[in-house]
Amino acid sequence: MFIQPWDAGLDEAEWQTWIAEGHDFGILSVNGLHGHPPLAVPTHFTSDGPHLLVHLARPNPVWKAIEHDPNVLLTVTGDYAFIPGPWRAKAGTPLHDGVPTSYYTAVQFTCRAGIVDEPEAKAELLRRQLAHFQPDGDHAPVVVDQPPYGRMLPGIRGLSLEVTEVRAKFKYDDHKPVEQRTAVADHLTARGQGLDAPTARQQRRRLDRVGPWKP
Repeated sequence: MFIQPWDAGLDEAEWQTWIAEGHDFGILSVNGLHGHPPLAVPTHFTSDGPHLLVHLARPNPVWKAIEHDPNVLLTVTGDYAFIPGPWRAKAGTPLHDGVPTSYYTAVQFTCRAGIVDEPEAKAELLRRQLAHFQPDGDHAPVVVDQPPYGRMLPGIRGLSLEVTEVRAKFKYDDHKPVEQRTAVADHLTARGQGLDAPTARQQRRRLDRVGPWKP
């Protein structure tokens, strides 16, 4: 992932807060076996200290690839929007001379994957995931020899992803003039399509922290 200086995360707390705000669905990318392309799997995940927890169906084709090469990427994206060219035109120039772009946040975890196959370990992984996604506890206990989860455990495998590097990108035109960034955020709010509202919030948040861009 290419990151311009003005798109970089301001500190670790920035991306950690963004993930904790509910960005817990990403794309797991796995190196393909020799002669085959990489594999990409959309999946929810949870954090467990320095590890990310995932479970996938046993028939998923990623397992052979992970066993061959456990180095993987998990990429999370969000708060994205297309920015039309006229919104980015320089002051005093024709609006049609503006060049469009995309705004987005992306957090990329480089990880070393460990496969979780032991039944009780898989059950504990599911308990941790349910504690995150259903914190009210409105689910049956996850017990190895009891329904409904006990009979389903053989059909899944778990992944404990040891995070070795985190790269965060907040692409919201921080290098542009304050007035222009403010105007774009206003345009996004007025348009109100898709993820325009959270994209505008991210741009205003970065604007408050960064102010005028200084290399």
